[in-house]
Amino acid sequence: MLELKNIHKTFNPGTINEKVALNGVDLKVEEGDFITVIGGNGAGKSTMLNAVAGVWPVDEGSIEIDGNDVTGLPDYKRANLIGRVFQDPMTGTAATMEIEENLALAYRRGKKRTLRWGITHKEKQLFREKLEILQLGLEDRMTAKVGLLSGGQRQALTLLMATLVKPKILLLDEHTAALDPKTAEKVLTATEKVVQKDNLTTLMITHNMKDAITHGNRLIMMNEGRVILDIKGEEKKNLTVEDLLHQFSVTSGEEFASDKALLG
Repeated sequence: MLELKNIHKTFNPGTINEKVALNGVDLKVEEGDFITVIGGNGAGKSTMLNAVAGVWPVDEGSIEIDGNDVTGLPDYKRANLIGRVFQDPMTGTAATMEIEENLALAYRRGKKRTLRWGITHKEKQLFREKLEILQLGLEDRMTAKVGLLSGGQRQALTLLMATLVKPKILLLDEHTAALDPKTAEKVLTATEKVVQKDNLTTLMITHNMKDAITHGNRLIMMNEGRVILDIKGEEKKNLTVEDLLHQFSVTSGEEFASDKALLG
């Protein structure tokens, strides 16, 4: 479903602020894979997701989604292929619009605009059914303004909007990092339900090693712009934080230095 081949990206090349963000990333993602992505600050996690989303052009390498080369396509031309949830709960929804209006916008992604009733009865029923999956009571508040929702509720709504029209790839960029632990757990539970229900191919960056081990069927760790660990199947099921740290030190030759991930 997704293949990255020898992806390189350097910011501010030739200046004192030069930063090699991606250094030959190779990654093949099968349809239905739920991959958790972990690594220290500056490892290249978010840069890799931005490369997949087409936020900016890569310096070298190719990106294929569902067998199609999208390397040269800007983000807006990949929008019908990709669903994305960002770290900030305020991003991804329109605060002054109602819940059902936000969902209607997401439902029309990639479709031609026509003159017709804004939201049909059939669509309202669909939105109610989808909201019930989140188990946050939002199905009874569909006419409430999104700006009145809590951060966790908005993030769960954004997740639903990103997947309402099934994307080829779902990108979750530390989508629970700004939430308190209890709310983050609720959003992660909702994420599991949505991903499993539609068998979504997913890349989820997390700063929490335990979450990276618990969720998904595959785990990759990045360091210095490269994928240095790729763990799946039974090996991932039996993994512990201590095992992960040991494998990191053996593979990279250094200690894992992200306090945020370790404390998490």
